[in-house]
Amino acid sequence: MDQMDQPVIKKDKRLTSVVWNDFERVKRDDIMVAICKHCKKKLSGSSTSGTSHLRNHLNRCLGRFNREINPQLLVVRERKRHRTVELENYKFYQEDIQVAIPFDQEHNHTHLKFDQERSRLDLARMIILHNYPLSMVEHAGFKRFVENLQPLFNSMSSDSAKADCLQIYGKEKQKVSETLNEVPGRISLTVELWTSSQGIRYLCLTAHYISVAWLLEKRVLNFVLVDPGIEHALSESIMACIMDWDINRKLFSITFDSCSSNEDAVIQIRDRLTQNRLLIGNGQLFYVCCAKHVLILLVQDAFDTIYEIIYKIRESIKYVRQSEAVQQKFNELLHQVQANSNNLSLDSLTQWVSTYSMIEAAVEKRSAFSHLQDCDSGYTIALSATEWEKAIDITRYLKTFVQVNNVLSSANLQTSNHYFPEISDIHLNLIDWAKSSSSIGSVALKSKCKFDAYWNICSLKLAIAAILDPRFKMKLVEYYYLQIYGNDTSEQLNHVADAFRDLYNEYSICSTLASLDQGLPCEAHNSGMVNGAFSSGNVNKDRLGGFDKFLHDNSDSSYQMKSELDKYLEEPVFPRNMDFDVLSWWKVNSPKFPILSMMARDVLGIPMSSTIVPVTSENGGRVLDSDRSSLSPDILQALICTHDWLRS
Repeated sequence: MDQMDQPVIKKDKRLTSVVWNDFERVKRDDIMVAICKHCKKKLSGSSTSGTSHLRNHLNRCLGRFNREINPQLLVVRERKRHRTVELENYKFYQEDIQVAIPFDQEHNHTHLKFDQERSRLDLARMIILHNYPLSMVEHAGFKRFVENLQPLFNSMSSDSAKADCLQIYGKEKQKVSETLNEVPGRISLTVELWTSSQGIRYLCLTAHYISVAWLLEKRVLNFVLVDPGIEHALSESIMACIMDWDINRKLFSITFDSCSSNEDAVIQIRDRLTQNRLLIGNGQLFYVCCAKHVLILLVQDAFDTIYEIIYKIRESIKYVRQSEAVQQKFNELLHQVQANSNNLSLDSLTQWVSTYSMIEAAVEKRSAFSHLQDCDSGYTIALSATEWEKAIDITRYLKTFVQVNNVLSSANLQTSNHYFPEISDIHLNLIDWAKSSSSIGSVALKSKCKFDAYWNICSLKLAIAAILDPRFKMKLVEYYYLQIYGNDTSEQLNHVADAFRDLYNEYSICSTLASLDQGLPCEAHNSGMVNGAFSSGNVNKDRLGGFDKFLHDNSDSSYQMKSELDKYLEEPVFPRNMDFDVLSWWKVNSPKFPILSMMARDVLGIPMSSTIVPVTSENGGRVLDSDRSSLSPDILQALICTHDWLRS
């Protein structure tokens, strides 16, 4: 055929969508068909069909992702429901924590190709975030799931998963290091000791600080093995971590669980830091004991005195709940004695509050238990009247401890200013109970010895933190000290006031604003300013220069000469309300009290409790599970630290 006789093919002007780059439009028996260039699948190519169905096909076309894959992999069961999945961002969820891991923005999901490296790192993040075992990547079920989901993904070994987790740990550690370098104030640490199932000790070191935005933050820094073969192993491990993060010049305090067993480690660390003058106040505020740990010790003293009673209450509850018939009979007895009919529940051996709740609930139903003993011969473990009285005394004694624990466990009350009134209430209750002639009196005396050891170490820190709460200031310290110390109140108050002023003076020396606070002249930032007014030589004469002189002459000179500290303490206390946020207050008032705000940032960030995770054993210790215990120290640290960083 002559060239001029061949039909001229013109590109349809309507085919302007980029989707047609991946399809060939062909006419078959008067029907327009769109043929995928990657997998050769035929779809409607009519101009009235639009292009959405073509885009949907491209999103799941395996041939488009990799043209050289085995043709057998293209035979994938097509799902009955088709929906476009936005891949620009996807999120992991763990309990109430949401962690977003974004994809690179330059990738358009319509042209996203499978990336083995990216998928491996996503899998590693999933393992870290949800505490999955590394061996899961070798499980047959997991391999089958991944193969059906994405045949292109190459299966991996647990060693490969470990390497990927370590790679993520290295990158995230650099980010945390940069964050710590940018902290405007000082950093406080908490020390927690864990034990593996083989009895090996591990140190968990966590940093606490208040950010530029005046938010209380924390980051787990290390989870390292404490080598028992090294002298002063704990202090050496802590110092090695501190030096590794290069935060020795920014430390403010360190919090331990116990008030006695860690004294040697504290002394060694404090001596090394004070030699180079790295601690504020010569280390006077450096050592802190965990308030919640002391609380547990005091409660345990009370439980020890009624050990047999607690055992009988547990067995009584088990007996009532052993059958529906006994439960029904017990409910009838509750109705007769008009007692609360709420179901009885056993306590958790790792949560002392649950034990208190169990005893309290049983005490409310003691009449029903007594009647059950009379009408059920099988119930042989009933409490005597004397035992019930002891149980009643214990619940009254422990009520304050429960209330304090609830306050200190609140997620919104983690700054150190909240601890002074709660701990002081415990102090007052111990003083009163120790005077009692009942069996609780001896318990209170025993507990008071342990509490006094804590109070001697932490009372000054607690009081200074309370003073930096504008709702309390020195007034709250005076209120409690009058009740605690009686005739010695004046001496104790002077000790707190002197320590607070010394701390303020040290911050003043370190501050570039010290000269302003002392009323000394300083250079004006504007060359045209003289004593707060424009000089006469200024081209644009300030007509209100006389007004500035008028204000200066008529101002209260005594107020102008007062320090920030005096002004703060003399101002009326801020009204108390439930929604008060002490950090927000200091954020707003930092221009007014620049030096005190520096103090507040460091003192309010002191972690007065080191317990940041639930206890995992009956004695309150922290024990690693068998999976974690089997890991090498390097990957164990990487998993625990990165888990915290990704959640943060």
